[in-house]
Amino acid sequence: FDRNPAEVERLASDLIELSTRQNFVRWLPGGEVLRGWARSALGATAEGVSLIENGIADNRATGSILLVPLFLALKAEALHLADRTSEALQAISEAEALVEKSEERWWSAELHRLRGVFLTSLGADDAQIDGAFCEAISIAREQKSISLTKRAEATYAEYRRQKESGLGGRGFRLPLC
Repeated sequence: FDRNPAEVERLASDLIELSTRQNFVRWLPGGEVLRGWARSALGATAEGVSLIENGIADNRATGSILLVPLFLALKAEALHLADRTSEALQAISEAEALVEKSEERWWSAELHRLRGVFLTSLGADDAQIDGAFCEAISIAREQKSISLTKRAEATYAEYRRQKESGLGGRGFRLPLC
């Protein structure tokens, strides 16, 4: 959750190795997804997206939907980093639909925050962007998540700062964290 790609890659490798050695089928796909996110964040976006997609498919093959909204959020970030932001929005929509079905809402604030980042990058309507960020902040506060509240507030503040300074519009890129 600190968003340190080098550390995530190291820990993902440990998780993959332990899961393989101990036959922890449930945890192996998560290691693959985390490794994919780290590789994407470190610049190997094509490899990262592929690892994430394989991890999600492997997770679903176990019959589990637990953590899939988180995994889809990580996939969306990787797609965005690969300049595939429309696909990133599709991944967010898929995650939000799964949240509604499973009621696994712990990552909902982040899904809305990412939607705001992606909409901003695509030059969407200000009302849609504001709505996504405000919903992210509202959910994070309701869940009493200090870290997700701070992250959503900081991203929204950066969006507003850049918009007011004339840097907003199509192609505008907010930091993911």
